[in-house]
Amino acid sequence: MSNKQVDGWMTIYSTSTDYEAELVKDRLVDAGVDAVILTHRDRAFSLNVGDMSVVRILVPPDQEETARGILDSPPISVTDLTDAALRADPILDDEEPNDD
Repeated sequence: MSNKQVDGWMTIYSTSTDYEAELVKDRLVDAGVDAVILTHRDRAFSLNVGDMSVVRILVPPDQEETARGILDSPPISVTDLTDAALRADPILDDEEPNDD
């Protein structure tokens, strides 16, 4: 993929589906990177190939390296995700007795 620049923003990722673009953008935004979606999809026709279907994710040039690092990193494993979810659910060791 080329480093295409649009109004000073760098193309970091391109796809032909809106939902994939949203997922990539959300991953970047969650990591603190400013990201926007630029779509060239023609809504009048259901095209998903060619220049009329490109959906790009853009980031500021000063965040390009960070964004590429995030997208190149492996996704979190199911085991790690489960462990993180369980750690986020506090279990009180000294629960107060229920007076019911």
